[in-house]
Amino acid sequence: MNIDYLKNKIKEEYNDDIGIVIDKRFVTIRVNTLINNIENVIKVFNDNNILYEHVAYYDDALVVLNKSEEDISNLDIYINGSIYLQSLSSMMPPLYLDVKAHEMILDMCAAPGSKTSQIAALSNNNALITACERNKGRLERLKYNLNHLGVTCVNVMNIDSRDLSDDFKFDKIMLDAPCSGSGTLTLKNLDSFKLDDSLLNKITNTQFTLLNKAINLVNKDSYIIYSTCSILKEENEDIINKALKTGKVSLVKLTGKDIEYLNSNIDGVLTIKPSNYYEGFFIALLKKN
Repeated sequence: MNIDYLKNKIKEEYNDDIGIVIDKRFVTIRVNTLINNIENVIKVFNDNNILYEHVAYYDDALVVLNKSEEDISNLDIYINGSIYLQSLSSMMPPLYLDVKAHEMILDMCAAPGSKTSQIAALSNNNALITACERNKGRLERLKYNLNHLGVTCVNVMNIDSRDLSDDFKFDKIMLDAPCSGSGTLTLKNLDSFKLDDSLLNKITNTQFTLLNKAINLVNKDSYIIYSTCSILKEENEDIINKALKTGKVSLVKLTGKDIEYLNSNIDGVLTIKPSNYYEGFFIALLKKN
């Protein structure tokens, strides 16, 4: 079974069975500040007897305690784009990108637009964002979500970002790389998980090629966020170490939030431990030399 392959790798890398398959996760939402605000959303939640928790490090995020995604998607505030269903782990990389107005920002693997729209909201639609998506079906979903969420500062390109001309230059790059998804496993999606040596090798080759491209596209003294929803070191630390060995980038150490992380062999990267609140997730920040 593919899950046995993954469990064996996890035990090798962390010397422990860390409980990678979660029974279920709480629904989490991001308030879309381009359309509404947290106060109005909380009022709607209270009026509909929706129990929630605040997220200490992010005022615009809420954890829903007693409703399903389907319940939330039937609310008017979801239908009108005031809130967006997004995992807490997925919200973290844009926060570490420290977005500023008028910065040229590239989202290399943008669909379905979760982080793209979050970056737009963090800049109040004042960043200049290029969002790449090579798959036409996923591209349409990206366009729909950006329009639905009131995002007006994004140029969407139907292109594999590895094929972008190196003449393009950006102040910051978000690379949420394609990955095995090893940090996202629940009982609900367990049967669809597939991974073996051949597939993992293919994934890691793509990840490094994308990161190397990001290094070429980012301005000197500017930043790249590299993230995955995997907890495998081959997809995370190994990729970062390979990039650091080129001498073209340096690691910027990240300070974690008050949540549980897995051990890493690189000081200053973050590997979020899978839990009922969080998907397993990896985040690293690089600066071009």
